[in-house]
Amino acid sequence: MDRKTLLDRAARDAESRVLLAHVLDKAEQCRARNMPTHTDFLSPAELRDATELLHAAKLHDGWAAVGGYDRAERRMLCFLPDWQEEPDLADCLSALRVRYRAEEGITHRDLLGSLMALGVVRAKLGDILVSESSADVIVCADAAEYLLREWTGAGHAKLAAERIEPDELAVPELKVKEIRDTVATLRLDAVASTGFAMSRAKAAELIVSGRVQLNHRETVKPDAPVAQGDVVSARGLGKFELAEVGGLSKKGRTAICVRRYL
Repeated sequence: MDRKTLLDRAARDAESRVLLAHVLDKAEQCRARNMPTHTDFLSPAELRDATELLHAAKLHDGWAAVGGYDRAERRMLCFLPDWQEEPDLADCLSALRVRYRAEEGITHRDLLGSLMALGVVRAKLGDILVSESSADVIVCADAAEYLLREWTGAGHAKLAAERIEPDELAVPELKVKEIRDTVATLRLDAVASTGFAMSRAKAAELIVSGRVQLNHRETVKPDAPVAQGDVVSARGLGKFELAEVGGLSKKGRTAICVRRYL
């Protein structure tokens, strides 16, 4: 399949097309020069689109998605030459830690806002892991020195930045709640009703309003099918995974287990 056809099929809009063309450029550069290349950080939705594009291009290996730690949401695609088996993280990304006083009450939004104010685009930033008196931030390697030098405050709080190793990242403990239920059908509105603890009618309204994403893509169809392993998120309500789909009850309802992220 040629490049234009790939992009015509994979791109959802003009912005998506530019991003996916960049992904193909990086893959082609790696192949032509036999040297490693990588994208900037991609959101979960962008990464899903890019992964589907690479598979459509029959590029099933020779690349990896890395974000600095196992559960990273934002990741970059690293393309590997034939002499390299795994990405060299030091060439792709850096981990920084900023410290502040706990009483400052610094939030993820405060930190991201301060980075934007420095002119750093979101694509240069991976996950931001906030603790009580410090935060760890994964950044593109080419942005690290600038941030070490210039990132000195967030709002009224003073920051002191230092470089750390990725294995030193303070990754928050993953907290989940398992909810077992039965549903009449594996439609999005029925499963969301369980996952977000609301009536099916309310869940349908939420979906139609455009506030729900299925596997990181917005969907406005309450009857969209949901399968085991799918992730559902809603603005302001968090996200959950359909962890298990069981058998039918005597009344013909399907047993499910939802893993709600707290």
